[in-house]
Amino acid sequence: MDTEELAVLVQAAAAGSLSGAARRLGVTPMVASRRLAALERRLGTRLMHRTTRSVSLTPEGETFLPHAQAMLEVEEAARASLTSAGSGVGGLLRVTAPAAFGRKILSPAIPGILAANPGLRIDLELTDSVVDIVAAGIDVAIRIGRLRDSSLIARQLAPNPRTLCAAPSYLARAGTPTRVEDLADHECLVLSGTTSWPFEVQGRPRTVRVGGRFASNSIEALREACLGGFGIALLSTWDVAEEFRAGALVPVALDATLPQELTIWAVYPSARLVPPKLRVFVAAVERALRR
Repeated sequence: MDTEELAVLVQAAAAGSLSGAARRLGVTPMVASRRLAALERRLGTRLMHRTTRSVSLTPEGETFLPHAQAMLEVEEAARASLTSAGSGVGGLLRVTAPAAFGRKILSPAIPGILAANPGLRIDLELTDSVVDIVAAGIDVAIRIGRLRDSSLIARQLAPNPRTLCAAPSYLARAGTPTRVEDLADHECLVLSGTTSWPFEVQGRPRTVRVGGRFASNSIEALREACLGGFGIALLSTWDVAEEFRAGALVPVALDATLPQELTIWAVYPSARLVPPKLRVFVAAVERALRR
């Protein structure tokens, strides 16, 4: 059985379109269509209904899909057994991550991953928007926060503690808040559409309304505004560790209050067909977060 043909069926079922399958496999939609048609001829049955924009499994396709997934998993395992002795994993791995996380955590780790795996290629997209990884053909997304329910698979990588911070120049000008209620009198740098920050006050959850004259959909823009002395920001601890050491930013500690902690996740389309290259990448990110 031709594994390239099987891969088109599996990825088209996941993406809901042949164009989505083509993006994931790095081929043109025409090639993907030809491979699916060849598989159907080989099996003597129609596996997918096609329209100009989408595909769906026929009853025969529903029956055959788990077998196709299993055959591809066997091939991946066989390849991994050959490469694990020292040459590493190979292929193209498409990754998306928040911009600040990519700059601070992923970018320093990627040269080591590539050096250990000469056959591996990584395409990294940095964006603070939530990408539809199935439609975009992304292998894995790094996300920070509380995940919405979805059909995607999420693996917890690490906790993501956050801290209130400000430039010394801002605190010298505006004063230092000591209670959550004091934040109402300060310029709070918030994500666009955000009107409150979540805290643990004396061990109990509490949401506090915040606002100011600057908001952005970019964490990096908020961080730069904070460095510029324009207000107080709620940022991931890893994102401001260097600035704390340099004194460019200082933590703002409130009485008996901590910002609610988030979680760093690796999100991918399916629990099946998790290729060795993805496992290697996720393990490397986990190691980078422990440093």
